[in-house]
Amino acid sequence: MIPGAEAYDVEIEIDPVERERLLSVTPADVPEPTDLSFSRNVFVPLTTACRYTCTYCTYYDPPGEASLLSPESVREICQDGAAAGCTEALFTFGDDPDDRYDGIDAQLAAWGHDSIHTYLREVCEIALEEGLLPHANPGDQTREQMAAVADVNASMGVMLETTADVVAHSGSRRKEPGQRLATIRTAGELGVPFTTGILVGIGEDFEDRAESILAIRDLHDRYGHVQEVIVQPVSPNERWNRDPPSLETMRRTVAMARAGLPAEIAVQVPPNLARTRELLDCGVDDLGGVSPVTDDHVNPDYAWPALEELRAIAAKARVPLQERLPVYERYVDEAWLGEPVLAAIRAEGQAGERFRAVRSE
Repeated sequence: MIPGAEAYDVEIEIDPVERERLLSVTPADVPEPTDLSFSRNVFVPLTTACRYTCTYCTYYDPPGEASLLSPESVREICQDGAAAGCTEALFTFGDDPDDRYDGIDAQLAAWGHDSIHTYLREVCEIALEEGLLPHANPGDQTREQMAAVADVNASMGVMLETTADVVAHSGSRRKEPGQRLATIRTAGELGVPFTTGILVGIGEDFEDRAESILAIRDLHDRYGHVQEVIVQPVSPNERWNRDPPSLETMRRTVAMARAGLPAEIAVQVPPNLARTRELLDCGVDDLGGVSPVTDDHVNPDYAWPALEELRAIAAKARVPLQERLPVYERYVDEAWLGEPVLAAIRAEGQAGERFRAVRSE
């Protein structure tokens, strides 16, 4: 039983035969990519407050130290991103802050908001005004919370991380895989194009990784909403001093993801965190969001590669490098996107031209 699945009424079917198949997969068993894609984004760290205290994460700040970006700061970051040719505003923050963060709650109230999610809607609207498509990663969400922001997001996401019960998630505010899966299910029910992924090296084993991949596939088979799955190694930082997963582990895990997921779901490996060039033959399709103007605030010790490096990675694989929007092309219609996002994509002017140029590549 996946931890938390019963509490969140999540039913996931893991076929034991499929799990054994994935455990036997090697890079030689999966096709190499025919092209590589990436999204040009601007990173907007909306708040560093988080209800969880995962031992591998440097993103969250304790109560009294957590920050909350103002609307003016968000607008300035988005303007810089649009000027640099970005199409995506990546909104990140810790999961819905709990009542320990009274300073964050007080600031939200002063700005006229009773939750971080109503504020998220405001800043997504700012991003759209400035010619960027929002992609929000607000962590675990209820149906009401996600519905409040879905129509102003081109896509959304949350990392499943793992279906396993790992020590890195333990404590009084533990992260439950069942709640993560419930959030991914909610996105499917609401018709939200979605990004998720697994973390490699937080205490899980290969059986756990196979189960995580199959859980994601099960939800996508029901709703068709998962556009990409990230396979991300956990890297050493000031809170996590363990060795990263080996190259062999990453090669096998990426191949498992490619073999276990439908062909339409991209397998993404972040090039600032993984030895991407040595993983290309394992089924990598996408290099994720890369920013020409902002840091990776979740992994500040690991700088984004320049566009030239992405081109070099694609050249090594002998495949074209394609820029994409934060929402994959098959989802750009009324069945999946809200009118504010569709209007932005179809708009006249510089932003609309930028979106059309990326879509026509």
